[in-house]
Amino acid sequence: MEKVTAEVYSQIDNDVYKKEGDIWWKPDTVLHILKTSVNPWRVGYAREVIQKLRIRATDQSALEVGCGGGILTEEIRRMGFATTGIDPAEESIHTARNHARSERLDIRYETGSGEHIPYPDASFDVVFCCDVLEHVEDLPKVISEISRVLKPNGVFIYDTINRTFISKLVAIKIWQEWKRWAFMPPNLHVWNMFIRPDEIKALLQTHGLEWKEHVGSKPNISIPKMLSFLRKRVKGEWTFVELGKNFRLVEDSDMNILYGGYAIKKG
Repeated sequence: MEKVTAEVYSQIDNDVYKKEGDIWWKPDTVLHILKTSVNPWRVGYAREVIQKLRIRATDQSALEVGCGGGILTEEIRRMGFATTGIDPAEESIHTARNHARSERLDIRYETGSGEHIPYPDASFDVVFCCDVLEHVEDLPKVISEISRVLKPNGVFIYDTINRTFISKLVAIKIWQEWKRWAFMPPNLHVWNMFIRPDEIKALLQTHGLEWKEHVGSKPNISIPKMLSFLRKRVKGEWTFVELGKNFRLVEDSDMNILYGGYAIKKG
């Protein structure tokens, strides 16, 4: 898989993360859905990997690439890691710092991108990159940089969206485009930038990371019920708060939409 073309990259709206004010932690905002509906699956899987590999988080350092407002970063810190988060959006970093301070969490936040991670080689024991890989212009460079800053035998934990017919229907059409149900901003994701599991496995191998596994996800409710919940929000009967309370992802073997995995830096 190569760097996406300028034509494709111009279609994605990554400026949504640069908006002024707190777009991450206010309960009735679309990005807060990441905390209520995605984090339970995402954090649960990360804990499974950490337990499986017998990682003592309190003795380890972790970096989150593309941390946004810190919704996942704070969970990483609570696991016990000495935690750093980077993001290219200064506004999101500002929000993340303020929220960590309010929670009395010691997290280092700095502005930086996945293509140019601002730390020396072999700086971290674990690197997280979640809901980010499908947003970057130069995916091979991001994977290369993540490998570079990982220590030998360090762990890379990630999730991303598969490029399938189902992901186009659900993540693009239903979640973004079709006004009857859409709850995400237009062009938040671009289908051509989604990543098939075989593509990321090949990239990991190319950059010295040994792929170990992939897991899938599914909604905790049926598709008809999910559509009815999304419709309630569109009609103003529910806010994002109610949606987040009733809709979340759970682990599954289905990798047609959002899937996660991990790899280990070759020693």
